[in-house]
Parts: sequence; C-alpha cells; structure tokens
Amino acid sequence: METNMKFTLNLLEEIINIPSPTGYCKNVMSYIEKVSGEYGFKTTKNKKGNRIIEIEGTDNSYCIGIPVHVDTLGAMVRSVDSDGVIKITTIGGNMFSTLDGEYCKIHTRSGKIYTGTMLSTSPAVHVYPDAKSKERTEENMMVRLDETVKNKKDVANLEIGAGDFISIEPKFTVTPSGFIKSRYLDDKAGTSCALSLMEMFKRLGTKPRCKVKIIISCYEEVGHGCSSIPEDIDELVAIDMGCIGLDLSCTEHDVSICAKDSSGPYDYDITGRLIELGKKHKLNYAVDIYPMYGSDVSASLKGGNDIRGGLVGPGVHASHGMERTHVDGVENTLKLMYAYLTE
Repeated sequence: METNMKFTLNLLEEIINIPSPTGYCKNVMSYIEKVSGEYGFKTTKNKKGNRIIEIEGTDNSYCIGIPVHVDTLGAMVRSVDSDGVIKITTIGGNMFSTLDGEYCKIHTRSGKIYTGTMLSTSPAVHVYPDAKSKERTEENMMVRLDETVKNKKDVANLEIGAGDFISIEPKFTVTPSGFIKSRYLDDKAGTSCALSLMEMFKRLGTKPRCKVKIIISCYEEVGHGCSSIPEDIDELVAIDMGCIGLDLSCTEHDVSICAKDSSGPYDYDITGRLIELGKKHKLNYAVDIYPMYGSDVSASLKGGNDIRGGLVGPGVHASHGMERTHVDGVENTLKLMYAYLTE
C-alpha cells in the first residue's frame, strides 16, 4: 500500500483554499471533476449537486459507496444595518468564539467578491464596556467590510445583499513536524483521502474488489448530504473526521473507526472488518464512540436507503474551530480504506 502523500497533501491544500460553504460548492466540484478526469474517471451529478465518481472493480455485482463532503461551515448575509454593518446567519454549527477576528470573503450573486473581517458587535476594548464579556453568538457577530460604506445604500451599490455567501479564511498550514492546521479539515481531509484512492489505483495498476462509487456530498453540514444515493449501492463507508477529546482514544496520528454516533451503531460486520484490517496492517487506529456527531451514512439511513454503513476518518482536534490533524492520521486513513476496498 504505497501511498503518495505529496499528491494527497497538495490536493488537500488546493480544495481547502476553494471556498465552499454549504450551498456554494460549484467551484470546488468543478475542480474535483477536473482531477478525476485527469486520472481517467468520469463523474456524474445528481439533482442536488453531489458528484459521483465510479471506479470499476473486479466484480461489479456489488457496490461500495464512499461518501465524503466538501461543503463546509460558513455564513450568509442576513441583513444590512442602516450604518452599513453586515449581519449574518450561520451555515452549519459554527463556534463563533473562534470566528471573532477572522478574515472572510463575501461572494455576491453578481460574481463579485469582497473581503472583510468577522467581528463581535462590541469589537473594541477602548470603546465598549462589554467587549471582552459579550457572548459570541450569531446575533452578536457582524462583518466589517473592507470598502468605504457609511449606510445601507452604499452596501447595496456594491451589489451585496441578503443571501450572499460568506466564507472564512482557512489558514492552511503544514508544520515541519507533520501537523496539518486549517479550518475545514472536516471534511476536506477525508475528501483528499477518497480522491487519493483514484491516484493509488491508477499508479499501482490495481482495481478494487467490487464497484466503488465515491460520493462528493455538498449538504452534509446541514444534515441531508447523502439522504439520497444511487440505487445500486449496497453499503456506505464514509470518510469523515475522527473525534478527539474527553474519554475518546483517538489522536491526530490515528485513523478513527466509529462504532456508534448520535444516529446509533454502525454496521457490526463493516466495523469489525475495518478493525481487523487495522490490526493486520499494523496501522495506528482507534475505535471510538462519537456522542455528538452524524455523518452522510446517518443521512442516508434516515433517508430510507437500504444499505449498511461504516465510518472512518483521520483524528481531528478542535472540530468546527481551528482544526488540526497529522499527516500520519491522513495516511493511516488512506491505507485502511485501500485495504478495505482491495482485500
């Protein structure tokens, strides 16, 4: 299982730096279509915009779906105050305390992009008595636009209005010690693993044991990404993020195997097989329970699809904030999934 981590990390950096809050994934989807085409795999698209990459197996009578998601947390313009301050509405489960002071972009319906900064509505300690104590919530956050605006009309003249998407600067960094720091490793780290499977099959001249469909989901963060899937899929094994903290055993160096999340237990046999392969190949892995978590497998099951499901992913620290994983965790995830699809 010879991986090409240079390819995986370069791909991860590329897709993380393409803004894609839920509902605004067209640009990153176009990039993924280009990459898959370069490796000889065609993509199709369902009506909601999920991309599906099919990989032929040695036995195509059985199909494994690999859901990953490129949609991220973000925000939208909710309204504009009389003084030109932009109020927001959240997309996904943002932790607003981590957004205070972050650079952002506003993507207008006309195609223009403006920069700004996400701030508390009491942004200065020299002015506001509650600058430090004010709770960072959606209602107490705003965007300071990097344009000269004095009122609502000035903002409207820039063609900024309600419903425009707001993306946050991810700040992608790989340290000399191998740590990957960035927003939106959930789930662009998992996406880079799934797309790296294409590279491995092509480079090694191998095939999966059955037909594989990689599903690039664009509505996972709001709960319905894979609520509908192709009818020929027999099982789903999602690559999402592994959880770290409290009584969980996963670290950033591990591939996490989820036995149960808030939607209930994952398939006993799939989970057992993943554990067996982790042991066999001496991978760094952990088996954990995610009490406050749901995946695209959860959405698929709730959508009434007749499948069984599993869930893996690299350990990610500080999810929905300034996240961090390690090259080891990404590589262990990629190796585990390659083994699961080929053995």
